[in-house]
Amino acid sequence: MNNFIKGFAWIFGALCIVSLILQYNDPDPLVWMIIYGVAAVVSFYFALGKINYKVPLTLGILYAIDCVYQFPDKFEGFEIGSGDIKNIEEGREAFGLLILALVMLTFAIWGRYQNRLKV
Repeated sequence: MNNFIKGFAWIFGALCIVSLILQYNDPDPLVWMIIYGVAAVVSFYFALGKINYKVPLTLGILYAIDCVYQFPDKFEGFEIGSGDIKNIEEGREAFGLLILALVMLTFAIWGRYQNRLKV
């Protein structure tokens, strides 16, 4: 596995752990802790080369669907005090899911590409 993508997976997994820890003060912490925890575990397994590409593919699709579902009716940015706190919170959550989706789909594409090279 390419050292860049492997290093990226380790760093992204660590960032997901940090995000998991920071969710303790969220209105619905358990849901977000699970979301970031699963992403961290998948990232670490991907870095180790111990996961099938279908796992991050499935997660990427689920995160993308949830991003669309979570996106607020009226996006008011990310800064508290610049709009309705509910819209801001939903916007932040949606973009967090978008980042997770993009990274998981990148892992899936890379994993699939690596599998093709082995055949």
